[in-house]
Amino acid sequence: MLRAIMTHVSICEMSILSEIGKRVRIERIIDRDSGNTVIIPLDHGISVGPIKGLVNLPEMVNKVAKGGANAVLQQKGMVRHGHRGYGRDVGLIIHMSASTSLGPDPNNKVQVCQVEECLKMGADAVSVHINIGSETEAEQLGILGCVSERCDFWGMPLVAMMYPRGKSITNPNDVEVVAHAARAGAELGADIIKTNYTGDPDSFKRVVAGCPVPVVMAGGPKTDTDLEFLQMIEGAIEAGGRGVAIGRNVFQHNDPAKMTMAISAIVHQDKTADEAAKILK
Repeated sequence: MLRAIMTHVSICEMSILSEIGKRVRIERIIDRDSGNTVIIPLDHGISVGPIKGLVNLPEMVNKVAKGGANAVLQQKGMVRHGHRGYGRDVGLIIHMSASTSLGPDPNNKVQVCQVEECLKMGADAVSVHINIGSETEAEQLGILGCVSERCDFWGMPLVAMMYPRGKSITNPNDVEVVAHAARAGAELGADIIKTNYTGDPDSFKRVVAGCPVPVVMAGGPKTDTDLEFLQMIEGAIEAGGRGVAIGRNVFQHNDPAKMTMAISAIVHQDKTADEAAKILK
């Protein structure tokens, strides 16, 4: 009986410590004043190779950190080469999913890392990529569920990239499928959801309303103009989004540091897109 009581106490203590650990780490990637976050994914090298902006990873990390990014997102192998840039501190999210554009099914995201590895490397959070509607959706959801359990055990925040992608998905920005994808991530234990913007604040409000955890807007493909891009961010924040997770539109910009500053002005300071665009000039 005594051993059972002691075991129960230990389990309770571990649970409390895990919750504390998760809160501490989340505070490293979410701005305390605004409650929002600016995440810059830099993991594209595994899917499409060393494209423009990612050839010199430490240099890019330094630029976005200078611009005020709350966190960068990288694959585990690149952390040793460029997380801290040239000395500027920025939160670290390690991505645990991968596929390449050269494979037979780029939508088939597989797990390539363990939560315990990420702890050893000093991660402030981990992320997984799930393609809702893909032919391997079931396997990917299984990965999300297992990673969520490990994250809860270790007190590690979990970002779930929930994208509607597959043969049956005719419009990946449709509010119904985006809302479903976001909710699926929350249902399986994610702490933050990254998903597609639905095109306007009113529809994106439905995504946010249906998801009990913070939703951040994915950057999507490179836009034609900076103002168009900033207007998307303004709309997402107006709808209740809690930030952005944007890659190409930042690291392939002519001035990634200034673009990060412009994004941060909208996300953290409630600036309009027109006001933020002045930073780029």
